Amino acid sequence: MKKNNDKVLIFCLALISCLSFVSCKYNKEQEIKEETASKITTIYLIGDSTMADYANNYELGKDYLKTRYPITGWGQVFQPFMITDSIKKIQPLIKTDSVLVDDRARGGRSTRTFFQEGRWRAVYENLEKNDVVIMQFGHNDASVKKQERYVNIEGYKEFLRLFVSQTRAKGATPIILTPVARNYPWKDGKLGNVHGEYDTAPKDIAKEMDVLFIDLNKKSRDFFTKKGREFVTTNYFMNLPANTYKAYPDGQKDNTHFQPEGAVEVARLVFDGLQELNKTKY
Repeated sequence: MKKNNDKVLIFCLALISCLSFVSCKYNKEQEIKEETASKITTIYLIGDSTMADYANNYELGKDYLKTRYPITGWGQVFQPFMITDSIKKIQPLIKTDSVLVDDRARGGRSTRTFFQEGRWRAVYENLEKNDVVIMQFGHNDASVKKQERYVNIEGYKEFLRLFVSQTRAKGATPIILTPVARNYPWKDGKLGNVHGEYDTAPKDIAKEMDVLFIDLNKKSRDFFTKKGREFVTTNYFMNLPANTYKAYPDGQKDNTHFQPEGAVEVARLVFDGLQELNKTKY
């Protein structure tokens, strides 16, 4: 009888130990899931004025609505694409359930000046594992008439390599974009490519370094072509009539920068590109 009791006791102890192990494992898995869910992935945007956030202390002490509106960078309106349901569409690129878009883009900056001014260092020092860096340059790199910002093709490529390699060194994910289209040249109802080699170079680096890549130049040219020159010129780019906006009493003719509607559509193209990356890379 005693032997039977001993066997029952041993069985019970083994069962308790097993259940305890399963419970601990389950709790640990839940803790990991909760920890991952509670973290925030930061998407850093680095680039030029077409990507910049003009409303968020872009010019300290100045009222955006009075001094700059309606100019809007596509990065300025990118955060709304990062709601919970949208984030699910770009997982596992995004490994958490929350995203903060940190727009560090700045007007007039090329890859070289963005680096020389310490803007890249400020991003690099804050990068954490699984963060994302989306880079879109080219407009100012190509400005040969403005030597203070101009970068030749080889220099442009080298700075892209630097941003990519240092992003990866932090365990973060780099994504290269070609420069968004300007509203010219138009021919036979189709928007052409004004960026030349500065469109080709990001493609070369993406291929060379096996980097995630979105051809924003092509996406935006195709989209604008479908909308038509007149509509795009009036509604998307900064072509403004006089006596309409406080910041532009004399009106404006600008076929590089966006009004809010244009910025939102470009941001949508970038988000669509992120979804396509998930289908092809993950």
